[in-house]
Amino acid sequence: MQSARPVPSADGGQILFVGLGAMGAPMASRLARAGHRVRLCDADDDRAGALARDLGVPSLPHAELTGAPEGVATVILMLPDTPAVEGVLEGVGLLAALAPGTTVVDMGSSKPGSTVRLAAAAAARGVPFVDAPVSGGVARAVTGELAIMVGAVPEAFAAVRPMLEHLGAAVSHVGAPGAGHAMKALNNLLSAVGLAAASEVLAVGRNFGLDPQVMLDVLNSSSGRNQATEVKMARFVLSRAFDSGFALRLMVKDLRTALDLAHETATPVPLGASCLEEWTAAARSLPDDADHTAIAAYVEARAGTELR
Repeated sequence: MQSARPVPSADGGQILFVGLGAMGAPMASRLARAGHRVRLCDADDDRAGALARDLGVPSLPHAELTGAPEGVATVILMLPDTPAVEGVLEGVGLLAALAPGTTVVDMGSSKPGSTVRLAAAAAARGVPFVDAPVSGGVARAVTGELAIMVGAVPEAFAAVRPMLEHLGAAVSHVGAPGAGHAMKALNNLLSAVGLAAASEVLAVGRNFGLDPQVMLDVLNSSSGRNQATEVKMARFVLSRAFDSGFALRLMVKDLRTALDLAHETATPVPLGASCLEEWTAAARSLPDDADHTAIAAYVEARAGTELR
């Protein structure tokens, strides 16, 4: 465990930050550099230790999550999926170890139903539970310009908002616990539709003889523009980088969550279902670690073209 002394906290409480992947590491770094007393934890103890040394803050071995460190006021989880969150809170037993009044903030993309259940279990122990998933990718995690969708009771939202504002430029309270995760899944459904559609449109144009960059210039000054045409296609596809930092398999997970919500609310989503079908096929075709922008490479392969 790192023995470095944490800097004075910006809000008077220590933050245990669990999950230091592509998004978690820059988010934890921003909190530490903003003056919060941060303690780091990851399934990879070496990763947590290296970042802790860089920031001059303590780390906690993953095996010690069974007992919450003394003085922790907030636990932030930045984990890849619902099983990982449930595994830490219930499987490892972190939730049972937390003192009443400790706040749990799940900033990953979990299933809303699980979040509602965990929030109820936490409330029974006197532990406020906040779901605050993010959008914006690694670049905005680094700059603190994420969009953060918060599900929480009003008092819990008010308590964590100053901390979240170090991470995001747009912090929106969208409803009760579970609402943030529902909003994130629906946002990613719309994002996935836009990226797949942009990829297909550019592939059609390329096969007709249009230049992809010229097409983007026209689209971005026309009614067809979206976030994919304005940001992702040039930066990650035409450049052949395919390195936005958000995995394709995680996008598929979020699409399934969105389609589950549609089913649970008896809302027909034929376009959403077709979108999930295409992204699932891409996931089967591409490497396991493919970036989500590689959906364009899947479209290219089927179209017999390349977007450059």
